Amino acid sequence: MWQVASGIFLGWSLGSNDAANVFGTAVASRMVRFWTAAALCSVFVMLGALLEGRHGMETYRQLSPLGLNGAFIASLSAALTVSLMSFWRLPVSTSQAVVGALVLLGVLRQNVDTGSLTKVVLCWVGTPIGAMLASIVLYYTLGKFMNLLAPSMFAYDRGLRWLLILSGSYGAYALGANNVANVTGAFTGPGMLTPLAACLIGGGAIVLGVVTYSRRVMLTVGKDLVRLDAFTAFIAIMAEAVTVHIYAMVGVPVSTSQAVVGAVLGIGIVKSMKTINRRTLWRILFGWVGTPAIAAALALGFYELFVLLRLL
Repeated sequence: MWQVASGIFLGWSLGSNDAANVFGTAVASRMVRFWTAAALCSVFVMLGALLEGRHGMETYRQLSPLGLNGAFIASLSAALTVSLMSFWRLPVSTSQAVVGALVLLGVLRQNVDTGSLTKVVLCWVGTPIGAMLASIVLYYTLGKFMNLLAPSMFAYDRGLRWLLILSGSYGAYALGANNVANVTGAFTGPGMLTPLAACLIGGGAIVLGVVTYSRRVMLTVGKDLVRLDAFTAFIAIMAEAVTVHIYAMVGVPVSTSQAVVGAVLGIGIVKSMKTINRRTLWRILFGWVGTPAIAAALALGFYELFVLLRLL
């Protein structure tokens, strides 16, 4: 089943762009070292993929049923798109790349499930907004709690470091649970991968991307968009983790990049919009708009090639 190679490539791309976002703010604030974050992220991504990764795969099967070659085209198109965005240091949605390719193929084959597509798009819109609201609520409620405790500076720093590790690990678990469907969900179905095999292969591919090429995008989200201290870094990760996990339970794969950017923007709103780097924000928004369009264009090109070669 050589077609699964494109899913592995997509998993690597997702890991390099999305997965480490759960620790990006912690690394940028220098409370957690990159390799500590990468190791924890890898372990909990696999746990999330194996324990809860099956839910989102059904959504993709309903959206546009594909054979092996169609799944190969969708995954390869999405992987190339996300890799390009990683090179440009833009945090983008792997979900948008996958869905952009799937919808294009579905239109060409006239088998798009509009109900599933509407559900996915609504969740895309809700992801950054939900994370933004969660970060604002967490900022005020946990901020008041910290003020009541009034810890010493040493206890404050030590406690926040552990909170960053715990929230990042939870975020990595939520990522694996939610996003493994992006990687190998299209390959599950009659005569293809079982859900367990898809979770194992997809989770492993994401881990490979985390440990080899995630540092660049980490710093864009955690450092360039809004300057974060340790406390606001913890708030951003926790808001992102809760948001993504909720969608994992719903069974709709969403983007950790969109969630963490929404969370960071929520903090920027609380701290005054002047703290937000608008140039970086516009670059991120460009990535979000361009991602499904680029993936769809690539899918169209590969589709025509496969038709020419009589593989479809």
